[in-house]
Amino acid sequence: MPVQLLSMNETISILTTDAIGLLKELIATPSFSKEEDQSAALIGLFFAKRGIPHFRIGNNIYATNKHFDEKKPAVLLNSHHDTVKPNKAYTLDPFLPVAKDGKLFGLGSNDAGGPLVSLLATFLYFYNRSDLKYNLVYAASAEEEISGRNGIEMLLNNASFSPPQRHWGFALVGEPTQMQMAVAEKGLLVIDCMASGIAGHAAREEGENAIYKAIKDIEWFRTFRFPGVSDFLGPVKMSVTIIETENKAHNVIPPQCSFVADIRVNELYSFDEILDVVKNNVSCTIQPRSLRLRSSAIALDHPIVKAGLEMGRTCYGSPTTSDKALIPFPALKIGPGDSARSHSADEYIYTDEIREGIELYVKILEKVL
Repeated sequence: MPVQLLSMNETISILTTDAIGLLKELIATPSFSKEEDQSAALIGLFFAKRGIPHFRIGNNIYATNKHFDEKKPAVLLNSHHDTVKPNKAYTLDPFLPVAKDGKLFGLGSNDAGGPLVSLLATFLYFYNRSDLKYNLVYAASAEEEISGRNGIEMLLNNASFSPPQRHWGFALVGEPTQMQMAVAEKGLLVIDCMASGIAGHAAREEGENAIYKAIKDIEWFRTFRFPGVSDFLGPVKMSVTIIETENKAHNVIPPQCSFVADIRVNELYSFDEILDVVKNNVSCTIQPRSLRLRSSAIALDHPIVKAGLEMGRTCYGSPTTSDKALIPFPALKIGPGDSARSHSADEYIYTDEIREGIELYVKILEKVL
């Protein structure tokens, strides 16, 4: 039956069934970061069965609406199809999609399979429309869980996906937010730290213990508070998450001790400002791993945010990092599912959340498209 002869509810029901079917296939297909070739193929096959032209760059799959017009600005609908590895607390087979009590269990069902297939269904809902003010570009990206360079960043730097003449309007980034609007997102700055001492024998008063020097700096990371507190993102949060020495013998004073600081940065500070403060307060040497994952925010008066507010959605700041950090134009993070379930044992999403996600995506986009 042609889509145009169906009501919105009937169309969304069909799209929900298709979306859940694809999600079950994705759950059954291991797709760890950098190993997403099979899940990319599945998404490509989903498009092919519907006669929709699609393209693959690395393990990223994308498609554009039928009546794409380069003169119009484009809206990016993006989510990721890679997953973390299952943790040891799983009691269910992480690769066996199990539907029970209104839930669909399986690795990646919530993060970010539910948002991924809901955005795909939304793309299909608008695919044949010729009266849109915006083009639509759907992108299922890779390597999001490791902030890899071969995911959304690879796509945005590829001339076929993002040619110079293309004007990007805004993006919807699909992550589990309970369909509330993450208008801001903390940046991630990871610093490798090295405290240096002098080797010696533990039985004698010699050497300079690098662990003790590291402890003083770790205590600074634990107790220091940056004065700037964001309305949406709160304070900058610093956590020391790894500490180690190269010592294998118990009786050697360690000459070096390394540790890692995980810093979640609000929009009030640049990474350079954070690094300057750290350098001025610790004695260890520091080396940032990357300066790519900066904090981001979309204006509260942006049309897509206003459309969400009209639909009863609320705004908040997200403490977690996503591909939103790598998108250089306004991006709103929103999707079905609950971030608290992400990376947890026996991960699941409610199937009703997928239908609600599709319906809300459609209704919000209709206000601006």
